[in-house]
Amino acid sequence: MTPDAEFGYELLVCRYAELAWHPSGGPRPAIVARQLGTKERRWDTVVIEVDPAAFAARRAFGERAIDSDLLHVVRHAPAEWSWYRDALPHPGYPWRYVRRAVHRAAGRDLIEKRRRNNRIQLRRKRPYPDWVDRIVAVENKPDLDRSAADRLADQLAHDVDTALADEAWLATETTGERVEPALLREMPVEAGILATDFSDGVRADAASVAWHPSDLAPAGDERRDPETETLRVEIAERAYGKGWRSYHETMRPDCRHFELRREGRSLVPHCAAKEKVPTARECSGSCPEFSPEPPQWRTRGWPIEGGPGKGFKRVLGRRRERERDRVESVE
Repeated sequence: MTPDAEFGYELLVCRYAELAWHPSGGPRPAIVARQLGTKERRWDTVVIEVDPAAFAARRAFGERAIDSDLLHVVRHAPAEWSWYRDALPHPGYPWRYVRRAVHRAAGRDLIEKRRRNNRIQLRRKRPYPDWVDRIVAVENKPDLDRSAADRLADQLAHDVDTALADEAWLATETTGERVEPALLREMPVEAGILATDFSDGVRADAASVAWHPSDLAPAGDERRDPETETLRVEIAERAYGKGWRSYHETMRPDCRHFELRREGRSLVPHCAAKEKVPTARECSGSCPEFSPEPPQWRTRGWPIEGGPGKGFKRVLGRRRERERDRVESVE
C-alpha cells in the first residue's frame, strides 16, 4: 500500500529503482540516493549508473563520501612523491585550505604524505576511478494535481535545460486510466514519466513507463565542461555516502513507537502511535508522542543488542552494504 506522505512514496520509488533500474533500458548496475543536487536544484531520487569494475575500485577508497575538497586532492594526486603545490592544479581559493585537505586525505588513508625540506609532499595510493556512467534525476509526486504539475513542469524544464543529469523522470501513482493524467500536463517532452503501482508494496514490476525520456547527455564527440563534470562526480560521491536509507539519521529510531514495516520488498519507517509513515519533522524529539526506549531494552542481547533503535540502524546499514556488493558483482 502506498504511504500517504510523499516522503513514504519517495522511499518506495528509491527501493523500486534499486530493484529494477532501468525501467525501459534493461538492467543496469546503479546505486540510489535521495534528496541530493545543487544549490539551485534538489532532486527527490538520484540514480547513479556505474561501471561495476570501476565501482569496485571506488569502494577501495572506503565507505564514506569523498567531499569536494578531498576530491581535488585525491583525483589529482601524482603517482610519485611531489610537493602538493606542484602536483595539484590551482583550486581557485587559498592554498592553506588545500593543505588542510591533504592532511585530511592522508588521515583517511586516501593518499600518502610526507614532509621533505619543510615541504609537504604527497602521492596517490591508487588512481581515483572514472566510476560514474550516467546520472538520472527523478521527481516524485504520487498525487499529481494541476498546481503540482505546473511546479514540476518548471523544475523538470530546469533539469532538461541544464542537462546536469543524463535523464529526467517524473514518478507518479498510476490511476488505472488508459492515458495517465500526467501525460496531459505541460511537462517537458524530454522528461520521462514512470507510472507506479505500489498497492501490493514494492516489486520489480511495480512500475511501467508511460513516457520515455530523452537522453540529455552531449551528443557525439561533445563533452560537458570540466566544472560540470566535477560537479557530477561530487553529486555521485554524496549519493555513494548517503544512499536513501539514511533517513534514520534525521529521525528517532530510539522511540518506542518507531518501527520498520515491510512494503513488498521494501522496509519503510512507521509510527505505531500515529499509525502512519512519519516524516523527519514529525519523527523528532519534539513530537508529543515521543517516548524513549526503556533502559532495560538497551541491555538485552541478541537480536536487539543496544536496543531496537540501534538494531534498526544496523539492519538498514547491512541492506545498504548488500546492495553495494550486488552492484560491484554485476558482470
